[in-house]
Amino acid sequence: MKRVVIVGVGALGSHVAMFLRNIDAKLFAIDDDRVEQRNVTSQFHGKSGVGKLKVQALQQALDFFFRLRIDVSPNRLRDDNAEQLLGGASLVIDCVDNGATRRVIQSYVRRANIPCLHGALAADGSFGRAIWDEQFIVDDESNPGAATCENGEFLPFIAITAAQLALAANVYLKSGVRNGFQISPTRTIVV
Repeated sequence: MKRVVIVGVGALGSHVAMFLRNIDAKLFAIDDDRVEQRNVTSQFHGKSGVGKLKVQALQQALDFFFRLRIDVSPNRLRDDNAEQLLGGASLVIDCVDNGATRRVIQSYVRRANIPCLHGALAADGSFGRAIWDEQFIVDDESNPGAATCENGEFLPFIAITAAQLALAANVYLKSGVRNGFQISPTRTIVV
């Protein structure tokens, strides 16, 4: 069976996992962060998940709502555990919000020749991307540690971007076609 690894299950990744619930593949989620009260407004995490590890809260929510079992790892992805966490993936979906982890992902998937789809959101809800690794250049956040996608103001846009990522992943898994998307609040462009 195919194995899809989602790295980062915050605003983007938690919704991607929810949208991928019907694919014919085993989902595996990686994130070492915990659900905070402020996350509930923009992520697929409810109040019952506050204080729990995001991967465990997501695992419980998906099982409760959809009877979907996913495997999870509550670890930070690093160079020294990338093989263990990403190895054997049919597809890696990058939903993290920092350049250091993106470089770990990109370095590993390129060495291992694993397809990788990167997702990104502008914190102000003005721009989103679903882009394949061949076209992706890692950029660092302008203010490391700054809040992103908080307060739920852009939840519909987060969901649209997550849906486009899930669509791109689904199409790839079924046909091998690598569609990417540039997303704004008023239009989506296939790239």
